Amino acid sequence: MIKSFADLISLAQEKGKKKLSVAVAEDKPVLEAVKAAVDLNIIEPILVGDKLKIEAISKEIGLNLSEIEIIHEKDGVLAARKATELVSSKKADVLMKGLIDTSVIMKQVLDKEIGLRTGKVISHVAVFDVETYHKIFFVTDAAMNISPNLEQKKEIIENSVELAHSLGIQTPKVAVIAAKEKVSPKMEATIHAKELADMNENNQIKDCVVEGPFALDNAISKEAAEHKGIKSIVAGDTDILLMPDIEAGNVLYKSLTFLAGSKSAGIILGAKAPIVLTSRADSQEAKLHSIVLGVLLTSK
Repeated sequence: MIKSFADLISLAQEKGKKKLSVAVAEDKPVLEAVKAAVDLNIIEPILVGDKLKIEAISKEIGLNLSEIEIIHEKDGVLAARKATELVSSKKADVLMKGLIDTSVIMKQVLDKEIGLRTGKVISHVAVFDVETYHKIFFVTDAAMNISPNLEQKKEIIENSVELAHSLGIQTPKVAVIAAKEKVSPKMEATIHAKELADMNENNQIKDCVVEGPFALDNAISKEAAEHKGIKSIVAGDTDILLMPDIEAGNVLYKSLTFLAGSKSAGIILGAKAPIVLTSRADSQEAKLHSIVLGVLLTSK
């Protein structure tokens, strides 16, 4: 059982180094995370961006550039494009967003000529290590899909199950979250939850256990579930929380980060390669943990 990010770092070190392409790399927190990952011997970075700025920041933080490739490109859009091309041409394994807007990097990812599209739903998964829970768990989707329909939710589950497998979780337990644990025709999230659970039972969603609907307390607390008479192997032992929409996902993500002080990571799935797409508000540690996820996904 993976209980912490320390466990994930150890697992990534066992898998061996992967090549990380950083788009618009002249950003101190990003380069600090890159340095930490280099020091852990899990990546070989390729830094795309303004060479002089990258060198100045690297000198400040003690990042040795002697064996690191830098591709000089001052224009942010072109740098994002070149970084994406490195991954699509298989010269790098993982793409990471640097000092560039998410919309710009995602435009390159979705580009038909040089992008990383697969036809699958592209979704965001956040991984959390919270002191009050007995293992790491996932929250999806907090950043990409605004109001996913039933089929999109199915693919979001499948993306997160793929990540779980790469972390050694053989049969992840998925809790489909709503505001209540009973199906109500007035609440679409509860209807979707029942349909997704049925899909899982009918082997349309494989290699995991999907149950729902769950209110959040019943998903993460066996005692809360038992108090309401819910009998479930998922309740209190959830690996993946599937949120009903982006608002719920985003609020939970930020609540866990800023109120609970949890350790976290985020990754974009459903593309040809993992995409480390962190927020400027994310800590250097969160950026490092996100790189770790990317490394593990390429090692499955």
